[in-house]
Amino acid sequence: MTELLRDNEAGIVRAAQLLRDGALVAFGTETVYGLGADATNAAAVAGIFAAKGRPHFNPLICHYDSADAAFRDVVADTRARVLAAALWPGPLTLVLARRPLCPIALLTGAGLDTQAVRVPAHDVARALMRAVGRPVAGPSANVSGQVSPTTARHVLDGLDGRIAAVLDSGPCSVGVESTVLDLSGAEAVLLRPGGATVEEIEALIGPLVRGAAPGAALRGPGMLASHYAPTLPVRLNATTVAGDEALLAFGPPLPGAAALFQLSETGDIGQAAARLFEGLRALDRPSLRGIAVMPVPLSGLGLAIDDRLRRAATPR
Repeated sequence: MTELLRDNEAGIVRAAQLLRDGALVAFGTETVYGLGADATNAAAVAGIFAAKGRPHFNPLICHYDSADAAFRDVVADTRARVLAAALWPGPLTLVLARRPLCPIALLTGAGLDTQAVRVPAHDVARALMRAVGRPVAGPSANVSGQVSPTTARHVLDGLDGRIAAVLDSGPCSVGVESTVLDLSGAEAVLLRPGGATVEEIEALIGPLVRGAAPGAALRGPGMLASHYAPTLPVRLNATTVAGDEALLAFGPPLPGAAALFQLSETGDIGQAAARLFEGLRALDRPSLRGIAVMPVPLSGLGLAIDDRLRRAATPR
């Protein structure tokens, strides 16, 4: 039975002890709930892959309480330090070269010479990192490929009994995963849009290359073609909706849906991002044929929403 821990001092102490002992603990961040393990313990990291059913070639993000702590394990160039100063703590993950004596288990980074790192903008998460005293690997706390969790209840819906505990710190404020940026080479490559917008990153370090080269090794999480998926098929850019379809609405809803979840009636893209995964979960009902999704703007957080929806719509 999975323990449900409160986000107070006692809960953080208990969660930290479990992590140091090699157990798996889910914890809230500003983006989504992460499934934590001691990143220096290969057996604990392997437990993440087993609990999630996650492919071992898919790298994990390591979480830290500060940029200084992260940069002790990876090599930070000027671009990384500029971004960290401006956007950490926050929903930005940087993929950087491992240091020669990096203590992180190679399995965490899928055996590559790089490691994805970030500092979450969540007080409880950073307090947990400090209490653990080690980097914490933390992919989304859900069965691999399914909808990411934004509440402790979502975590338990998929992983109850598979993990030791959930540290409940309430609903996630951003609601989509972090932006993943590969700085391990000369070019800054956007691997996954997310909570930190392309516009604010490019204002700090200049233009980004969009997407990894075809056939390249996966250097960051969330890059599989089919990901973040409900069990029902997802239809994008809907302008009509059938009577046996659910509707994920943005703005005034289309008429005729069998079920409706409103991302933001006023067209607030931040509100839509925070509600995206909750909406996909709420509409994923076996009595329906599919989920029709209304278009969202392709700027700011809209780019991250569109990325998640396209992966959710990819045939499995």
